[in-house]
Amino acid sequence: MSDSYDFLFKFLMTGSAGTGKSCLLHQFMESKFKDDSSHTIGVEFGSKIVSVGGKSVKLQIWDTAGQERFRSVTRSYYRGAAGALLVYDMTSRESFNAVGKWLADARTLASPNIAILLVGNKKDLEEDREVTFLEASRFAQENDLMFLEASAKTGANVEEAFLKCSKSILAKIETGELDPERMGCGIKYGDSSLRRLNQQQQQPATRWQADCPCRT
Repeated sequence: MSDSYDFLFKFLMTGSAGTGKSCLLHQFMESKFKDDSSHTIGVEFGSKIVSVGGKSVKLQIWDTAGQERFRSVTRSYYRGAAGALLVYDMTSRESFNAVGKWLADARTLASPNIAILLVGNKKDLEEDREVTFLEASRFAQENDLMFLEASAKTGANVEEAFLKCSKSILAKIETGELDPERMGCGIKYGDSSLRRLNQQQQQPATRWQADCPCRT
């Protein structure tokens, strides 16, 4: 895929330490599992261009640290995020219990119309499950979140998580709920969209000039 894109979306990865946020990002970026992953210090960054609903979208992804001691630092990265993956470890009841805290941060600090997808990571460890699919699904429904379970190790549903959240953002742009030209919404027009907008703006003028009887 070329470096040209229609939109840029600012994405955030949030959730408690040890839930596998960095591994999910690495799997999405590199299509392989990061075996020697350690806790994120502060914030890590990655970007990737994907095809969503016939549009080319560049995802600018900020992976925030889950440890409490970094919370004051990472909170600043929430501002202007258009989408977020809220990650918990389905083998850890404690990480799921903390989801409400991370959700409150995202909705308070990020874009008011932020699209949030709840991700139950480590789906490959089914025998160690502590959080049921139904329980997490109910929480997502009650809090107006999208939801799926994924595995950073096997790659199951990893790309789908990012694409599903991106589709939701794109739908909000198409309905006018989100405006890429509004500051702080976490969305920017890419070169492709700007070219099309300029062409559309120029077409009426061209037709008028062609029809004008005083044109020489």
